[in-house]
Order: sequence, then structure tokens, then C-alpha cells
Amino acid sequence: MNRSDGGEAAPAPAWKKYWKQIVFFAIPVLIFYCPPPEGLSLVGWRLFGWYISAIFGLVAKPWSMPVVLLAAVTGSAVAVGFTPNTQELEMRNVLAGYSSTTTWLVFTAFALSTAFVSTGLGKRIAYLMIRSFGGTTLRLGYINTVLDLLIAPGMPSVTARGGGIMMPIMNSVAKAIGSDPETSPKKGGLFLLLNTYFTVKNTGLMFLTAMAPNALALSLILPILHIDVSWTQWFLAAAVPGLLVTFATPLVLYFLYKPEVTKVDREGIAVKGLEEMGPMKKSEKWLLVIFICALLGWVTGDFTGIDDAAVALAAMVGCIIVNVINWDNILQNKGGWNTLIWYGGIIGLSSALTKADFFKWMAEFFSNILGGGQLQGGYGMLALILTVSVAIRYMFASGGAYIAAMMPVFATVGAVTNVDPLLLTFGLLFSNAYGGMLTHYGSGPAPIIYGTGYATTKQWWTAGAVIAFGSLIVHLTLGVAWWKLLNSMGLVG
Repeated sequence: MNRSDGGEAAPAPAWKKYWKQIVFFAIPVLIFYCPPPEGLSLVGWRLFGWYISAIFGLVAKPWSMPVVLLAAVTGSAVAVGFTPNTQELEMRNVLAGYSSTTTWLVFTAFALSTAFVSTGLGKRIAYLMIRSFGGTTLRLGYINTVLDLLIAPGMPSVTARGGGIMMPIMNSVAKAIGSDPETSPKKGGLFLLLNTYFTVKNTGLMFLTAMAPNALALSLILPILHIDVSWTQWFLAAAVPGLLVTFATPLVLYFLYKPEVTKVDREGIAVKGLEEMGPMKKSEKWLLVIFICALLGWVTGDFTGIDDAAVALAAMVGCIIVNVINWDNILQNKGGWNTLIWYGGIIGLSSALTKADFFKWMAEFFSNILGGGQLQGGYGMLALILTVSVAIRYMFASGGAYIAAMMPVFATVGAVTNVDPLLLTFGLLFSNAYGGMLTHYGSGPAPIIYGTGYATTKQWWTAGAVIAFGSLIVHLTLGVAWWKLLNSMGLVG
């Protein structure tokens, strides 16, 4: 309570300063001492407590994401040790996420991301495309799109792509055409910067390796829906609806916020940028070769039998051997190491819950609520689940938190209401990407791009709603038809 005599205010109670940390540990402790629901094992119930605690930590952020997950993993291991009759569930099950190939696929792909930024190859490709095709503001929007499609398979960090490569370039282009965030955002900056973010989210759904949460989402719903998806199958499923949405987005934004400046001095912008970069370096040439080889490895994985993670590891090692990057670059790649820790942790928690039959119990629980599993969900239930999965993203500032909290729930609801598991799998995997378009806090690069000042909150949310729910309609119509066709041809499922 503040003093009225002009003296200093009394210090806040400790619990107010540390309430997030207190809640983080209070959740599993309370659950530990509460009896489990009927039908759920004691160890499954206690592991669930730490899982909920991890979700709370990802949302409230009492510490950084890696620390949150390490604490949850440690607590889960202790809970297993203190719970009797857990012979089939051991600490190695809690740590299973760190041996997952998807965890290492994402981590090693971050090495390619580091290489694209450190060598400057990403920027060079952007300037070359601007010089060749950037005669109008709309064309610049499409250059952004095409460039993102080119580098997305090897750059799982949408923050690096959107915030590290494209944002600085498009921000410079906006300034070059006389668009200032304070006085003249509608000259072109508003369109270019919004398009930068929405493009990076669109291309993020096109490839398994284009966004770190993709593989995480797949890992969490696989034990429930039992639909495994390779790199090639992911791309095939995303190709038709994803490409349509990706290439429609710049046009939609152009009509929503038509730039006042439609012509661009492409030569001036691109030539200046390329002159500053100088001639193509040896490291860029090597990276280009390695990147193409990695793409070929991922595309042909179903035929060669080489795992996607092995291809990514080979690409990382190749970059080190030919000195595109060195081991110090890997060690300094905080994004990759952070992802490795929290990503492996959440997969490990999910794996332990699966081993404890938690999701089986959850399925039976929802089955009882929804009519003993007899409710024929079909297409209507699919549409409802995917609509909710997009709308609920208004509540999440972290894609990882959304996936960890909601993906198993949506997958389970779909399973017990007899939704086609193949359609639900692809629907959920892809909605994760475009659902993050809704807000200016929905993904890592969003606050970076929003921070340029070209878009107001209202403009961002309006465009986000139009494109996100428009993408939902495309995937529920064209997407569903395409996935059924692929399944009938034996290419997926």
C-alpha cells in the first residue's frame, strides 16, 4: 500500500514479484497430492501436472523457454521416481524428446539458417530478384514471396527469415520510395512490411523444415492420430492449398492497403545493395551447393530411405567442412540451442504422457462426453475443430505454447468424433502456421515487423483476420479435396 505522507512506497510483497515461479511449482505439487480421475493412472496424473505447469510457463514466461522445459522435465523425472508401480515408465521416457529425430532435424536446420544470414546469401538473392523483377510495389511483394519459398526449406527460423533477412531489405525499400512510418506509411511501407510477415507464415506451412514448430506439432499428434508424414508428403499436401494462399496474399494485401507509390526504382535499390555486398563469396557458392543437395535429399528421402534428420545433419557437417560456418558459429547459435532444449523437453513430456496412457484416457474421457465415441463428426466436426484452432490463436503469443497446449486436445477431440485422421492431421498442421497471422504478437517475427511502425494494430488485425480465415476456407475446401486425391493415389496416408 502506498504511503500518503510523501514517503517511499512500501516494497511489494515477494509473492507479487515471484508469482509466476510460485504458480509454476504450485500446479504440479497440488496435482501430486490430489487423487487421479477415474481411469487415469497415478503416474499419468502426476506427469499431467508437470505438463500443465510447462504450458503455464510457456505462456506466462517466469523464465526463458528452455529453462521452463528443463524444470518441467526434471520435475517429471522426479515424479516418476516417487510414484510406485511405474516399471514400464522410466526417466529415459521423459528424456525421449532429446533422442527424437525431429528434434535434431530442427536443430541442424538452424545451422543452415545461420549460414544464410552470416554469408549474406539470403540478402544477395533478394537484391538479385529486386533488380530483375522489382519494377512495381506489387512485384516487390511477390519477390518477397518467391524468395521466402526458395530459402524456407533450409531456414526453420521464421524470425531469422522475416526479421533478419526480409524485414531490413523491405524496410530499406520502403524508405527508398519515400514511405515513412510516421508520415507516409501508405506510400508502400504498410503493404511491404505486412506482406513480409504474412509471407513468412505462408511459406512456413509449405515445408516440414520451414518452421520449427512444424515438426513439434507432428510429433505431438502422431501418437493420437497415427498419421506419419515425411518431408516429401508434407510438401505434397501443402502444395496446392498452400501455394494458392501464398501467391494470393500479396494481391489481397495490395487491395486492402493499396500503396500510393506503385512504381519502384529497382535498379537504384538493388544495384546499391549489391555494390555494398561486393562479389559473391566462396562461402556463398558452397552454401548454395549444399542447400540444393539438402533439398534433393529431403525430396528423395522416401525413395533413398535416408531420414530427413540425417540429410539435415549432413548439410550442417558439410557447411562446417567447407568452412561456410565453423563450430563456433554453431555454439553461438542461441536460437538453435534454445530450440533444442525446449523442443526436446516438450516432446519428452508428451512421450511420457503417451507411455502412461494419458492420451488414451483423454480420448475415452471425450468419448464419454461426446456420446460414447458414436458421434459422427465428419466434415462438419473437422471444420469446427480447425475454426476453433485458428480463432484461439488470439490468446497465444507463442506458437510453441499453442502447440503444446492445444494440438493434443484438438487431435483427441477429432479422434473420438470420427473425423478422418488424415484430413485432421494436415488441417491442424497447416492451421498452426496461418493461425499465427491474426495478431502482431502471434509469432517471433511479428513484434519485430510491427515495431517498424508502418502498421497500426487495427490494420494488422484486419489483414490478419482476412488472410487467416481466408486460408482456413481454402484448406477446408480445396485442401480437403487435394488431400483425399493424394490419399487415393497412395501418396499420403
